[in-house]
This record gives sequence, C-alpha cells and structure tokens, in this order.
Amino acid sequence: MTPKLDMIGLVVEDMAASLTFYRRLGLDIPAGSENEPHVEATLPNGLRFGWDTVATVRSFMPEWTKPQGGNAVGMAFLCDSPAEVDKVHADLIAAGYRSHKDPWDAFWGQRYACVLDPDDNTVDLFAPLTP
Repeated sequence: MTPKLDMIGLVVEDMAASLTFYRRLGLDIPAGSENEPHVEATLPNGLRFGWDTVATVRSFMPEWTKPQGGNAVGMAFLCDSPAEVDKVHADLIAAGYRSHKDPWDAFWGQRYACVLDPDDNTVDLFAPLTP
C-alpha cells in the first residue's frame, strides 16, 4: 500500500482561539471542542484537519518546542474570486487577526493575501485573477 496524506495537524497554544480562526475560514469544526486536547474536522475532500494542544504533544514528545524563525506549516485557502480574497482578508483583520501581507495581484496570476492564525502560522488566501 502507498501511504496517502490523511490529516494535516497543528500544534496550538490556545485551542479555542485557533478553532475560532479556522471556523471563520469555513472549516466545520465540532461544536464544544474548545476545551479538548485534540480536535479533528473532516474536510469535504475527505482530508482531515487536526489540532493538538502543546500539552498533548508534550505528553508523548516532552522535548517539543515551537519552531522559531519562520513558519512550521503553510496553508492556502482558495477563494471564489479576487474580491472574495479582499473580503475574507478584511473580515479577518476586522476580527482582530493580523495581516502578514495585504492583498495584491501576484505575478503568477492570482490575487493573494496572507494572514496569521493565533499561533503565528501563515494562512494564505488566493483566487485566480481571471476565471
């Protein structure tokens, strides 16, 4: 059997804050998960997205430390249009999240923006400039 990618996981400082952020991006996360040490959501394509608290990870890997000097993971969310990239970015900033890079028309043909989740992971928003 060939291994297949089944889950992308994040280590989070504050489970509730992280789940709130990703719910704003449309992930269907089980209600009442905010106080759990491990949470999973299955995406429409069957891929699972998971969150573990720092304490959970340190329970089996006590030497774990948060990566320094850059991102540990990169994620990109496809939006329906360039206008939606701008709207989602603006909505997240208005909700108190930080912009890493304001929306711009990238030379590779996409409207692109980058925001930071509560654990400083860069989350990209993008859409093709032309349909």
